[in-house]
Amino acid sequence: MNAVLDAFWRSVAYCLHPKVILWSFLPLVLMVGVTAGLGYFYLDALLDTVHRLLESMDWLQMLWAWLESMGVGKLKTVLVPLLVILVLTPVVVVACLLVVATLMAPMLVGLVGKRRFPELEKQGSGSYLLSVGWALVSTLAALLALIISLPLWLIPPLVLVLPPLIWGWLTYRVMAFDALSDYATRAERQVIFERHRWPLLAMGVFAGYLGAAPSLVWSFGFVAVALAPVLVPVSIWLYTLLFAFSSLWFTHYGLKALQDLRAEATAVVMAPPVSLDVVDVEVL
Repeated sequence: MNAVLDAFWRSVAYCLHPKVILWSFLPLVLMVGVTAGLGYFYLDALLDTVHRLLESMDWLQMLWAWLESMGVGKLKTVLVPLLVILVLTPVVVVACLLVVATLMAPMLVGLVGKRRFPELEKQGSGSYLLSVGWALVSTLAALLALIISLPLWLIPPLVLVLPPLIWGWLTYRVMAFDALSDYATRAERQVIFERHRWPLLAMGVFAGYLGAAPSLVWSFGFVAVALAPVLVPVSIWLYTLLFAFSSLWFTHYGLKALQDLRAEATAVVMAPPVSLDVVDVEVL
C-alpha cells in the first residue's frame, strides 16, 4: 500500500510539470485542426446530405409544419448543423484522445525514467506493434468478460462490482505494460504482474472511476448543451490530464517494482556461498 500511495503522490506532482501540462493541451490542438480541416473540405456536402435525409422523412415534414404553425419554424435551419455537430464531436474527440494517448504514454514513461530512474537499464523490446497487440488482446478479453458476465448484472450488488473490476483489469494490463515495455524483459513483466496483481488491479479500478469524472460536466442537461463550446474543450483537457496522471501512476509504480526486482536478483547473485563444515565420523 505504501508503494501505491508513494507512486500516487509522485504522479500528482509530475502532473504539475511544465512538459506534462503542455502535452495535455495536444488533443485540443488536434481537435481544432481536424475540425477545421473537415469543415473546410466536407462540411457543405455533409450538411446537404443530412438536409436531404431529413426532407425525405414524411413524419418529420408533419413536425416541421406543426412547428411553423407554433411560430418556431426557424428551428429547422438550426437542427441540421446541430445534428452534424452532435454526431461528429464525439468521433473527433475520441480519435484525438486515442492519438494523444498513443503519443503521450512513451513520453511520460521517458520523463519518469529519466528523472527518477536514470540508472535503470532498458532491457525491453519497446515495440509499438507489440504494445498495440497487447492492448487489442486485453481489450477483447475484457469485452468477452463483460459479455459473459451480463446475466450477473441483474443482481444489484454485482452490477456495481463486475464492470469496474473488468475495466480496472483492462486499465492495469494496458498501462502497466506500456510503463514496462521499454525497460522490462518478458520474464520480468510476468513476475511483476504476478506479484503485484492486486495493487495494480486496485489502481486500475480507481483510475477507471477517476476517468469518469469529466463526464459529470454533462449532467446539467440543457445548460450543458448550451455551454458545449466551452464544456467540450474543458472535458477533453480533463480527460487528457487524467490519462496523464494514470499513466504516470502506473509508470512510477511499475518502474519501482522493476528496480526492486532487479536489486533482489542482484543480491541473490552476490550473496556469499554458505560454507559447510565437514565432520569426520568415526565408524566403530
